[in-house]
Amino acid sequence: MTPMKSLFAFVSLVTISHASIAQGELLLELTKEPLDVPVIATFKGTRVINGQSVETKPRGSLEFIFSHRFGRINEGAYTLWGLDDAFVRLGLEYGITDRLGVGLGRTSVDKTFDSYIRYKLLQQHIGKMPVTITTLGTLNYKTSPKNSDSIEPIKTTDRLAYVAQLLIARKFNQNFSLQVNPLVVNRNRVNQTVETNTDFALGIAGRHKITRSLAITGEYIFRLNDKPNSPPDYIRYDAIGFGIDIETGGHVFQLVFTNSLGLIDRAVVTETTGNFWEGDIHFGFNITRTFQLTRKK
Repeated sequence: MTPMKSLFAFVSLVTISHASIAQGELLLELTKEPLDVPVIATFKGTRVINGQSVETKPRGSLEFIFSHRFGRINEGAYTLWGLDDAFVRLGLEYGITDRLGVGLGRTSVDKTFDSYIRYKLLQQHIGKMPVTITTLGTLNYKTSPKNSDSIEPIKTTDRLAYVAQLLIARKFNQNFSLQVNPLVVNRNRVNQTVETNTDFALGIAGRHKITRSLAITGEYIFRLNDKPNSPPDYIRYDAIGFGIDIETGGHVFQLVFTNSLGLIDRAVVTETTGNFWEGDIHFGFNITRTFQLTRKK
């Protein structure tokens, strides 16, 4: 087993142990709570760090998402520890119903447009349903490079990629939440000698609330079908991230440290080139602001 996989197993074991203890604490709380109570705010936003969460937007609400990543911290003082570089995603997500939402965004890294639809299949209820389950499907269209800059012609279908994932989360008590999400990424055009069209991954994420408006988060996305002995230009790493969530009224401000420049799921899973443990870490932030466009029922 590689050191990275050993670390993943260790982190998973510690997290599950913590979750078991937290579950016991929740059972004590149940003695004070009525049965069949819906559980809300498993995570504070629709993003954990780089990846998605089980949360959906309420009916008639529009969420503006601004994600920003700087360059690598280990580039040193010449780039002001990465602050000279800027990579952003601007996105919107609208709640059609309390369970169904759609989103649209554009990322500067490779000039990709992304659209997605998410649906909450099950809502965690105390005394009835132990987890929240959300499905999410994404379509990506990569506009870089331009046809005029490419040696080989690029068809429209070559620029497309698709992501499907199932997000399963449980809020064990008022402070601790845990999520796992298997996902599959399909890219229509890749270098077949060193890459695969279809990639599988498993994400694990957690959130621990410290104060009423402050929480820490962690995320690990484990690639399941890496190609061994890839040349240096095609080596990919598991995406790792840690963050601090700060809630200020209608805003959620997330400070993040991650080895991935990916701001959409396709890039996070298949294009993370930084080794977190060698200092290839990007500082960044996510800012979300929600606007209520229709009257709440």
